[in-house]
Amino acid sequence: MAGLTARFVQTAKQGRHCDGKGLYLLVGRTGCRSWILRVQVRGKRRDIGLGGVLSTTFGMPSKVGDDVPLEGRTHLTLAEARELSIRLRNAAKAGKDPVAELKRDRKLAPTFKEAVTTTHSAQSHGWGDKEAKAFLSSLENHAYASLGNKRVDAITADDVATALEPIWQAKPATAKKVRRRICVVLDYASAKGWRANAAPREQVRALTGKAKKGGNFPAMPYEDLPAYWTQLTSARETIGRLALLFLIATGARSVEVREAKWRHVDIERASWGRPAELMRKSDQAHVVTLNEPALLVLTKIALLKPEKGPDDFIFANRKGGMISDMTISKIMRDEELPYVPHGFRTSLRTWAAEKQPFIPEPAAESALSHVIPDAVIKAYNRAKFLEMRRKLLDQWGAYLTGGQWSAILPENLVAQAA
Repeated sequence: MAGLTARFVQTAKQGRHCDGKGLYLLVGRTGCRSWILRVQVRGKRRDIGLGGVLSTTFGMPSKVGDDVPLEGRTHLTLAEARELSIRLRNAAKAGKDPVAELKRDRKLAPTFKEAVTTTHSAQSHGWGDKEAKAFLSSLENHAYASLGNKRVDAITADDVATALEPIWQAKPATAKKVRRRICVVLDYASAKGWRANAAPREQVRALTGKAKKGGNFPAMPYEDLPAYWTQLTSARETIGRLALLFLIATGARSVEVREAKWRHVDIERASWGRPAELMRKSDQAHVVTLNEPALLVLTKIALLKPEKGPDDFIFANRKGGMISDMTISKIMRDEELPYVPHGFRTSLRTWAAEKQPFIPEPAAESALSHVIPDAVIKAYNRAKFLEMRRKLLDQWGAYLTGGQWSAILPENLVAQAA
């Protein structure tokens, strides 16, 4: 009888297919494929499961995992199944128990959490620091709850879709990154022989459908901000409320405010320096100029927490750690406002465009820590470019607090290098 071929192994229909010399390919109703060895052990016929079928690409299996002995692999190619069946038949002829020989080096496939750690160790050398950190944190936050303790060989497309469900519509951009990273882990597990198939990308897409496109964050009209500022400053001072005020005054992102430490702030120079490692949108350090409202918030925080060190979070929780995003957003949610904290960046940018039209657009964008080509910054002269941003945020602070503010006129700007 002619033996099986690698192509047939991948396409065979449901049933038991003989390769010869007691080796069979078993294809289940769902398409699951595994190897069975029929052998005589001390005069009795036994069927021994050798493991699942390792998928191949163009007939060539990955070389990742070649350091694992055949007896220790949970998934095998046709050639590997043949080699292992020969070893076990020889063990049976020598009077040994082939099942015991098989189990001696075989280990269970790792859990998804364990596979994440191994994948990260093997591949992160080719990633940037941000991607390496985000790979672990995103899976910890959005995948470990449902997948963390599952063995990678048991994870199905439905399991992946279930893990993504809580964020698929609420946080589509994050969900897509998490899906991609889950697939990276499952692909690595497949290459290591821990699961039969690579990541079920198409099946997951079929189960989740398309994620909605990310839209703009709902932003409060800038005309309403002075009244809202007065409302916030009239209420009881809490860490969350003060953090929200600082966010509005500086046009910063929530995470930037939450990560701010006292060593980042220079009160005398009215500046807040964010080091490159904290800049998620770029790898460049960024300086935020501090207007009067922002400095006042820092003064109030210092009075609330007089014992502070340079590495302490400015807006710290009761245990001294970083506050959560919910701490800030809850202020607006409790007031049943249809806006989110991130939207205040849009409020500032719209106000700048309509009320400060002579401020160069790159300066306004840079005030929001958007990435600006270095050539553009040099065209304005770095020092004067920073001064433009300071003028803009000072006027923004005066507008928020109901103070005297005015449009910045061209004669107050230097649009060319000195």
